[in-house]
Amino acid sequence: MSDKTDKTEQQQRLGVFKTYKLYVGGKFPRSESGRVYEVTDAKGKWLANAPQSSRKDARDAVVAARKAFGGWSGATAYNRGQILYRVAEMLEGRRSQFVHEVADAEGLSKSRATEQVEATIDRWVWYAGWTDKIAQVVGGGNPVAGPYFNLSSPEPTGVVAVLAPQESSFLGLVSVLAPVIATGNTAIVIASERSPLPALSLGEVLATSDVPGGVVNVLSGRTAEIAAPLAAHQDVNAIDLAGADDVLAKELEIAAADNLKRVLRPQPVDDWSATPGIDRMTAFLETKTVWHPTGSLGASGSSY
Repeated sequence: MSDKTDKTEQQQRLGVFKTYKLYVGGKFPRSESGRVYEVTDAKGKWLANAPQSSRKDARDAVVAARKAFGGWSGATAYNRGQILYRVAEMLEGRRSQFVHEVADAEGLSKSRATEQVEATIDRWVWYAGWTDKIAQVVGGGNPVAGPYFNLSSPEPTGVVAVLAPQESSFLGLVSVLAPVIATGNTAIVIASERSPLPALSLGEVLATSDVPGGVVNVLSGRTAEIAAPLAAHQDVNAIDLAGADDVLAKELEIAAADNLKRVLRPQPVDDWSATPGIDRMTAFLETKTVWHPTGSLGASGSSY
C-alpha cells in the first residue's frame, strides 16, 4: 500500500518551471516594466515567459557597461583570456542544459544541437587564446623618416551594443559577443527575439565565471524596441547590427551617426561554425600611435 501511495505522489508532482531574467550589472533583474512575452519552440509549443526589456532596461545596461569598462579594459590581456576560458569550462559543465535549450529554440535534433553547443564552447576557447595575441597582429613598430620610435597599439573602443543573430540563438550569439569582450570592450547584448532562452541562460554562466559584473549585459524582448535607444545613446561607442534586418539596420545606423558610433553592418553568414577570423575583433579596436625620440649613440650620429 505504501509503494502505491509513493507512486501516486510522484505522478502528481508538478515540475518547477525556470524563471528567466535579464542579466544587467552582474545581477538578474526582471524588466522594470514588468512585461514578459511567450517563447515557443519551432512547433509553437510554449517554453517559457521571457522578460520584455524596456528602454529603461537598455539605459541601465549602458550605465553598468560603462562602469565596468575601466576595470575590464585595464585588465591584462592574459587575465581576460583566463576568464574567457573559465566561461568555456562552465559551459562544458552545463552542456546538457544548453543542448536541450538550443534544440527547442532552433528545432534541431539532439545530435545537431550537441554539435552547435560544442562549437560554441570551442568558440569561447578560440577567442580566449586570442586575447594576448591580437595586439601583436594588428599593432607594432612603424618605420618613419626621422629619429623616432613610432609604435601603434590597439585599444578597445568602449561600450558596444550587440544585436545577436536571430537565427542562431547560441553559436551565433557567442560568435558576435566573444570578440567584443576579448579585446577589452564591454557589451550590451540583445538576444534573439524569437529564441532568447540560451542567451538568458548564458547570463547565469557568466555570473559564475569570474566575468566582472557589467562587462556583459543580456537583454531580451523586441529587438527594434531595445535597439533604438542604444543606437541613439550618447554613451554607447559602437554597435554591431548582426541581428537587424535591412530596414532596422538603416534606421539604427542613422541614429548611431549622432555621436559618430562605430557601426558594424549586418553581414550574411552561411555557417556560424566556420573559423571566424579576426575581423570582429578588429572591428571594435582603435589604434593608438605613440612617437618617441630616439637617443644618440655617439658622434657617428647613429641611434637606437
